[in-house]
Amino acid sequence: MKFFLAIIGGGPAGYTAAEKASKAGKDVVLFEQNALGGTCLNVGCIPTKSLLYGAKQFYNATHAQKYGVSAENVSFDFAAMQKRKTIVVRKLVAGIKQRLNNEHCTLVNGFAKVEHRTDESVTIECNGESYEADNLMICTGSTNFVPPIPGIKENEHVWDSTDALAAAELPKSIIIVGGGVIGMEFATLYHELGVPVTVIEALPSILPNLDPEVVAVLAEKYKKAGINILTSTRVEKIEGNEVFVSSLSEAEQSINSSFSAERILVSVGRRANLNGLEALSDIELNRGAIVIDDFCKTNLLNVYACGDVTGKIMLAHVASRQAEVAIGRMLKVIPLQRIAYNAIPSVVYTNPEIASVGITETQAAEMNIEVEVNKLPMTFSGRFMAENEGETGLCKVITDAKNHSILGVHLIGNPCSEFIAAASFAVRMGYTTAEFQQVVFPHPTVSEILHEAI
Repeated sequence: MKFFLAIIGGGPAGYTAAEKASKAGKDVVLFEQNALGGTCLNVGCIPTKSLLYGAKQFYNATHAQKYGVSAENVSFDFAAMQKRKTIVVRKLVAGIKQRLNNEHCTLVNGFAKVEHRTDESVTIECNGESYEADNLMICTGSTNFVPPIPGIKENEHVWDSTDALAAAELPKSIIIVGGGVIGMEFATLYHELGVPVTVIEALPSILPNLDPEVVAVLAEKYKKAGINILTSTRVEKIEGNEVFVSSLSEAEQSINSSFSAERILVSVGRRANLNGLEALSDIELNRGAIVIDDFCKTNLLNVYACGDVTGKIMLAHVASRQAEVAIGRMLKVIPLQRIAYNAIPSVVYTNPEIASVGITETQAAEMNIEVEVNKLPMTFSGRFMAENEGETGLCKVITDAKNHSILGVHLIGNPCSEFIAAASFAVRMGYTTAEFQQVVFPHPTVSEILHEAI
């Protein structure tokens, strides 16, 4: 049997593409080496959020006195948290299988390797069998990047994020190398469950890609809470459970020290996974990731790529949207749609949450765009005040000084992840502040802060 489309990788990009194409009546074969759902569902987004929610419940219970509630002898069962996490993941994986349960979709579990490609067809080998398709979509995702730090490999004390999620017990203490999104979410998890945490970041700030003013709010709170955050600090080597560092700050160039903990979690980014694609020697790469056009097409006539493997924005919702666009291109759905990368929302599930979309002030300056900035503490929202005792938060709106279109929105404060989509819509559609002010927000909700700030 010859398929219309072969997809390697069953993560958000792969299963979305398979569902869209098969429901359109096209025969699709989807290869997945592990479990459907990819990194996000199995060892990323969903398991971390399940554990973080459990940690938040414990944290809220132990701080309930702020709301006039007394809770005594509060405890948690980490094994039960892990069990619940596993159940959540299994249910969602089963849901994906059900979505792909139709006569046009074939699922193959195993490592898929490209054997041969011409402009007319692609041949894939998996489990000793060959599969032929008119088109190929590469959705192989990414893997944890292992930095060249002496002592990091084959060290029983060192974890990556997958190891941390699979751990049966909490560490007695932990050092997190990398203050990006993954690192800070794990810092939140461990801190709220009572584990001493040290975060080491080589750049001058944690969460370096986000708005500095928003990040400063989180950094100040976490330092006051007892999380040891070291920025402008480079890890020189690891010996057993001891991490040796040096300061990159001009004022502290000579300072060298070491820190020890039961576990060392290394989370310094991810890299595109190109395993099994060796036969595509002529595919264009940029910094180890597959280059794609506006419709997720590679330089090869019948080969597409979506998700982390493209190195664009490594977020599950980006992967899903890329898959939708790519399938639309293959099926010649009119009008052809492009991805608005300028309007991709992102969330950091710390406590408080950070959510953002569009450009920051710094990016605007780099792009020579004159902007106006409106800022309000989240306490301008009555609902926020009622539910976030002792927090101030921040809502920051970046607008074009000339035409007053909304270019970026940056928030810190719970639950901003739940309404950042409204700001994303405004950026995507090019709303001006006057147009956005006509949108009615329900009262009382925290989302009203968008209306107040604009």
